[in-house]
Amino acid sequence: MNLIIQGLQVENSDLRAIAKLSQADQIERITSQAFRLKNANQHDQIAQYCTESELDYAFVDPGKHLSDFGLLAMDMDSTLLAIESIDEVADMHNIKKQVAEITLQTMRGDITFEESITNRTALLEGLHQDALQKVYDERVKLSPGAEKMLKQVKAANIKTMVISGGFSFFTERIKAKLSLDYAAANTLDIENDKLTGKVVGKIIGKEGKAEILKQVCEELSLQREHVIAIGDGANDLGMMAEAGVSIAYHAKPIVQKNATYAINYVGLDGVINLFQK
Repeated sequence: MNLIIQGLQVENSDLRAIAKLSQADQIERITSQAFRLKNANQHDQIAQYCTESELDYAFVDPGKHLSDFGLLAMDMDSTLLAIESIDEVADMHNIKKQVAEITLQTMRGDITFEESITNRTALLEGLHQDALQKVYDERVKLSPGAEKMLKQVKAANIKTMVISGGFSFFTERIKAKLSLDYAAANTLDIENDKLTGKVVGKIIGKEGKAEILKQVCEELSLQREHVIAIGDGANDLGMMAEAGVSIAYHAKPIVQKNATYAINYVGLDGVINLFQK
């Protein structure tokens, strides 16, 4: 297997130590923050070493190329974006603390996503819709490495999609900004320019995300092994289960446990470093 080591700062001593543990016979530089150790073997101490050194690691089939995939599906909040958009909207309504606590319970898997989005959206009742644009203009920012990742993915002719349990107000703008192929999210109910505190139609949660991903795969005639899905919270697990490769990005423990790979330290560009070009 190839052992991919990534970090904000990777020391030569770290590479030598991990190469020794894994019995790798060659160290290949991918970028200044990413290295490929070839013909590496599993070793119980590698995980502990990398955690202590704040390094991401992944054992990857050397025959796996980025061009093997046809679709990249991404969660939006705290994945493609470096913020939780609903928390920022709540801040405009002076209830960020209450909403953020519900968000955290959801990401940990303590309550269902459907309960969470219903309760959080209800707290936004009466907020003027202009607050949504204000959040987009002033607070939305991409996660580190997002644009670099998307550039490489598009160069490999891979379709891109954002699937969010958040709001379509943001996903549609992100889709246009980044020239993504697909976007799906919940729609806020608005009357007289104010949020009613309700979501229009069926809530897109864990099962909804999975179903939407399957629909897009059918449209593109893609098998699950040709899909990469990236998420950070418990409501992403259904979507990630439908992908041949799932990546937990700066994610909660339950997500890391169920993902193919985990990225905890580097940015989203770490995704493309996992595979041969």
